[in-house]
Amino acid sequence: MSNPSHSPISASSRNHGRILVVDDEELLVRALVRTLTAAGYEVSTAGDGRKAAELIADTEFDVVVSDIDMPRMNGIQLLQTVRQRDLDVPVVLMTGNPDLKTAVQAVAHGALQYLIKPVNIEELGKVIRRAVRLNRMAKLKREALGLVSEGGLGVADRVALEASFERVLDTLWMAYQPIVRVADRSLFGYEALLRSEDKALPHPGAILYAAERLGRLDDLGRRIRAAACGPVPEAPAAAVFFVNLHARDLMDETLLASNSPLSAIAGRIVLEITERASLDGVKDARGKIADLRRMGFRIAIDDLGAGYAGLTSFATLEPEFVKLDMSLVRDVDKNPTKEKLIRSMTSLCKELGMMVVAEGVETPLERDLLVTLGCDLLQGYLLAKPGRPFPAFAW
Repeated sequence: MSNPSHSPISASSRNHGRILVVDDEELLVRALVRTLTAAGYEVSTAGDGRKAAELIADTEFDVVVSDIDMPRMNGIQLLQTVRQRDLDVPVVLMTGNPDLKTAVQAVAHGALQYLIKPVNIEELGKVIRRAVRLNRMAKLKREALGLVSEGGLGVADRVALEASFERVLDTLWMAYQPIVRVADRSLFGYEALLRSEDKALPHPGAILYAAERLGRLDDLGRRIRAAACGPVPEAPAAAVFFVNLHARDLMDETLLASNSPLSAIAGRIVLEITERASLDGVKDARGKIADLRRMGFRIAIDDLGAGYAGLTSFATLEPEFVKLDMSLVRDVDKNPTKEKLIRSMTSLCKELGMMVVAEGVETPLERDLLVTLGCDLLQGYLLAKPGRPFPAFAW
């Protein structure tokens, strides 16, 4: 069987991505190799899972495309092997004998997509293009994470922490910060930001930490969602509202209830899911996100560049919006590495059909460079500080 990855390939074609095709059907493999090579990819092939595992041990691939029904090591076993080595590389599984069990196994072990044979070559090409972009985003996120450090909160006394958290719930209120369109400098919407009068937990990060420590994330999430939607009727009619969710909120059945506080205005709500908490522990996260979209909600990934580096959030959430973390935005005009990362992230997000929000904009130089780098929306103290409903903004 031919292996084009060992033939000369130009630098420009190599930039398209390195693909591993694993299948024991030679005609299909040849068709895929022709199509992918013509599209500029570097393609390696293997006739069974064990040979593929050997190649993966020695080579970094951007995408693995594998049949499920193969001798020696099947596609599910190969997927498990891949995940032991690399949590991010997208794996696309194909099968001519679909059944529920293998589909569930594929999703459980992190397959990006599960395709039924005969596979439409053009459609598979679209899947691979998307997979390559997602993998590149995962690498950029990992690089960005290296630029960001996080501090912790030390609260040892559980009783005192409980008391402080209860005071937070009693005094909780929402501040709103404008989000502004770059194209015409008009209001796009507001982010609803958690605030409390309790000084023992002085900022949202401390409150969230306490909720996690105490197992009270559901209580906090419900209070936030109820408070966030209260002033919406008083806002400009076209304004969109960004409301923060913890990954664990996706498991709260009240989020999907038709009588929940946000449901009546779902068309005006963007649910921000932070990258600082992994989705791995959320059962059927993809299904829950689909249900939220059917209700009218849109989805944003928050804290891009400061949270979990990986593929999971983009592949699972397929967000309409991506918010660059303020730690990445801060002093971007003085930091060529940050500038390069934001340029690459913004370009990839646009290719994936996502709008980019830069948050934490504090200086005119940051603002002007972020506009040049292609950000669609801006948010930060330079434009307006968070405040009670609803602060005015200035470019």
